[in-house]
Formats: sequence, C-alpha cells, structure tokens
Amino acid sequence: MNVRQMSGRILMLEVIGRLWKSLSGLEQVDFLRDMRGYEWRRYLLESAPLNAARQPEEHSLMNTRTTARHIKLLDTTLRDGEQTQGVSFAAKEKVNIARALLQSLKVDRIEVASARVSEGEKKAVIDINAWAAQEGFLDKVEVLGFVDHKKSVDWVVETGGRVINLLAKGSEKHCREQLGRTLDQHIQDICQTVAYAKEQGLRVNVYLEDWSNGYQDSRAYVFGLLEGIQSIGIADFMLPDTLGVMTPDEVFAAMTDMITRFPELEFDFHPHNDYGLATANVMAAVKAGINTIHCTVNCLGERAGNASLAEVAVVLKDKMGMSLSIDETRIGLLSRMVENFSGKWVAANAPIVGADVFTQTAGIHADGDLKGGLYITALRPERFARKRIYALGKMSGKASLANNLEELGLTLSPEDQAKVLKRIVKLGDSKEIITVDDLPFIIADVLESRDYNYTRLLNCYINSGLDVESTASIRVNIEGKEYSSSGSGNGGFAAFIDAVSRILETRNFLMPALIDYEVHIPRGGNTSALTECIITWSNDGKELKTRGVDSNQVLAAVKATLRMINIRMHAQA
Repeated sequence: MNVRQMSGRILMLEVIGRLWKSLSGLEQVDFLRDMRGYEWRRYLLESAPLNAARQPEEHSLMNTRTTARHIKLLDTTLRDGEQTQGVSFAAKEKVNIARALLQSLKVDRIEVASARVSEGEKKAVIDINAWAAQEGFLDKVEVLGFVDHKKSVDWVVETGGRVINLLAKGSEKHCREQLGRTLDQHIQDICQTVAYAKEQGLRVNVYLEDWSNGYQDSRAYVFGLLEGIQSIGIADFMLPDTLGVMTPDEVFAAMTDMITRFPELEFDFHPHNDYGLATANVMAAVKAGINTIHCTVNCLGERAGNASLAEVAVVLKDKMGMSLSIDETRIGLLSRMVENFSGKWVAANAPIVGADVFTQTAGIHADGDLKGGLYITALRPERFARKRIYALGKMSGKASLANNLEELGLTLSPEDQAKVLKRIVKLGDSKEIITVDDLPFIIADVLESRDYNYTRLLNCYINSGLDVESTASIRVNIEGKEYSSSGSGNGGFAAFIDAVSRILETRNFLMPALIDYEVHIPRGGNTSALTECIITWSNDGKELKTRGVDSNQVLAAVKATLRMINIRMHAQA
C-alpha cells in the first residue's frame, strides 16, 4: 500500500468512526451487518462500544428509514406452553388453538409439539398438519426434535410436517454431563441429523438449549458450536434463556456479540420469565437486532412461564415502533380459549388480557375521562375488541355513575343520581361486587316512590337443609318497639313469612296473599350479582307490587316483603 492509499484509508476510517459514534445501538447493529469483512467490524467495536444508551428514534445520520422494522412471532403455546405443570391439551384442543393462532391471530410461526412423546401427540400433529396443508400454512408449523439421527426426523415426516427444530446443547455443561459428548462429537451428531432431515425435505432450525448459561460460562464452546454447524443448511438458530436468568443489559450485550460475530446467521430469541424480565429481555433482544421472538399465550410455560404473547406484541408496537403481523383484536379471544383448554386462569390484572385491566375504579379517574380523556393511553380497550368499564363501589363518584348510565342509555336527575350513588357506595362498603348489569336493579329499588320505615329488620337468620324444613329467626323494630320470632316452612322465604306473620298478628296486621313471585338475575352468570325480586300481593282487592334487591335471593324477597308491610302500615296510619 503506497502513501496515498494509506492516507485515504486513514481518512475513511475517521469518517466511518465519526458516523459510527453518532448512531444508536440498533442502528449500529444494522450498520455492522452492512459492513463487509470482519476487520472493519472489529475496528468499529474497538473504536467505541455499542451505544446501548441511545434510542433508535434519536436523530442520527443513519436514521432515514421510513418503514417500521418487522418482527416475527413464534408461538410455542402448544409445545413449551404444554410443559406448564398440570396442562395437557387434548388433540382437538390443539387443532383448534393452532387454527386460531395462524388463521385468526395471524402469528408468523407456531411450534406445536415435541417429537416422539406419545401416540396421542402424534395424532394431534397429523391433524394440525393436514389442516395447515389445506389452508397453506404448513411451512409455519414446527415440531421440536432431538439430535437422534433418524428417529425425530422420521416422526415429523410421518406426521406430514415440513419443519423440525432440533434441540442441541448450547452449554458445555449440558453437552458434557447430560449427553456425555465432547463438542466435536456433538457437532458431528448434529451434522448427521441435519443432513438426514434435509434429505427428507425438511427445513431445519436449531435450538441452543441453555444458551444463556453457556454464553456466560463457556463462551468458547458456544462460538465453537456455531462455527461447526453454521454452514450445513440450518435456517434459524434459536437462542433460549432456558432458565430465565438474564437481565436486559445482559441480553443486549450477548445478542449484539452473537450478531456481530455471525452476521450471516438468523437468530431467534426464546425467553423465560423466572425473574419477571421476559418482556424486558425481548425489548433488549430486538434492540440488539433480533427479528424473531418466541412467546406463549397467557405466559404458559415451565416454572414462571415464557414471555406473554400479548405483552410482547403490544410493547414491540407501542414502545419500539415495530411492525407485527398479528391481529390485536383477536388476542383476547385466544387468551380465553387457552385459559379454558389449559385450566390455568389468567389473573384479573394481567396486562392486556386480564378481566380488570380496562376498568377504572377511582371516581377521580372516571371524572378525568368524562371531562377530557385524561386517564386514557395508547392501551385503548377498543384495540383488543374490549370496552372500558367504570367500576361501581365505595370509591365511585358522580362521573363513575354518569359513565355507566350513558352506557345503559339511562338518564337520571341530579337528585336521583345522588340517591343511587349513595346506595352504590353503601353496597360497596359492605364488600358487595356491583356491575353495570346490577345498576338497573339498584335504580329501580332506590327510586321506588313509596318507601317508609315503620318496620325495620334488625336481624335475620335463615337455615335450610336437605330433606328438612327451613327455619328462620328474626328480630324487628316496629314503630320503636322490638319483636323477636321464629318460623319454619318449605324454603327460607316461607320460613321468614311464617316468622314475621307471627309478630304482625300481635299488632292486628293481616299478611296479604302472595299472587306472583319473580326473580331477575343479570346476564353473565356471576354468582355474586345482585338479584331483583318482584312480588305481587293481593291488597284489598287490588294488586300491589314491591321490589327487593340483594345479592342473596332470599333476602331480596325479604326486602320486597318489608316494603309491602311498610306501604300497608302507612295506608292504615
């Protein structure tokens, strides 16, 4: 190299070095991939470390991309998710979940089983592959296999599959102590199995099991393994944090190193949630340049589970500006399906899919939303085919009630709203669970035009049993005087009527005949829902209807009866 060439090279290095330092961490990874030759990449890394602190949206010379980067999701609910304690999907359940994942939610890839587990598992995979082939999804269906030459490959081929994910050992400790093999022997075994799989027409991906520990404890082994198998036709190299031990900083550094050392290889990231860091680790991996993430519905998986598909999808889109294939409106549907089939119930406060995550409880929040959407974020429930709910209870305010009245299409005067709100707070204070479906019952009960207090129930104990008469013991206050009585009958309400009739007889009050008895319960099957009881009485030749509302069906009837008694006492006063 002459002096002019040397000067030109030095100038070029200075220009590239300045450009390098101006980039964010993600842009640096992309730039490295575009650089030809390991010497250039090594020079850049030695001149300045990867800029992890700066976000990709910051201004830089390389920030000229106009389209969002696309991230693929591989859902492994049917394989890794089924390793959750107590979860075993039936064959038909697996087929339905697979169809929903690919056809409804539109994930990019699914992993549906481990090879050679059982005949039932094989039948399920055959059915999934048959449907997938018919619908054009067969290349998106993958099965975990083992480095066992022909056995796993033949199993996948017999099920009609096209993709096998080989489970190789990503740490020297696992290779040595679990397989009893050296690195060279393991590489030889992998090459043999991959060659046979490709002869059978399969696409081959490889898991580096326990890669996170392997990278930390035996990095030379990991690099040696990849160098030995990088040129044998493997499509994706899957890097699992098998025991969920890594932090986001560790994930970013390790992934950046892997991508830099092996820029021609495609890497997936397979996180676990043992430290509660799965979603954060996904963000770090994507920031480092990883383009495929493994996850499960409802965070299913061994121990603390895998990364939640719902959390990953929303975080990548909202917080990192990434593009994904999935239909967000179907996330809730898939969550409920997997919840029912697995028997593992989702926490009410689980992000995105929990029952309560779009519920505002505090009255001040409802007030802020009513006045200007002050507590609304990008996580709008409509994105996920859900609705915002304003809880009714002791923390409710006027805005909480107003929002729910609007939902029901009801209008109340300010005076009546105050009465209804007072009842709601009282019910909430006694730990009653109140839903919007209960509201019409509460309104009707509170706004009953004739409400008097000649007779007040102080205590009521009702006992019912199988093949025995029900009994009731009551204590009431009638116009300042206390009375106690007991009664029996065919059911709790009949026993109450017997007991209260005995008291009223002493005051020359004759109980009217009961003509009709209606019970109304809100839709949804909530066992704690309020019950409305409407009783029709024969009152001096005319019909009198009274209403009672309580979460206990018998007590709702008791309240309706007390209202009737008070109305008649008022008429006789």
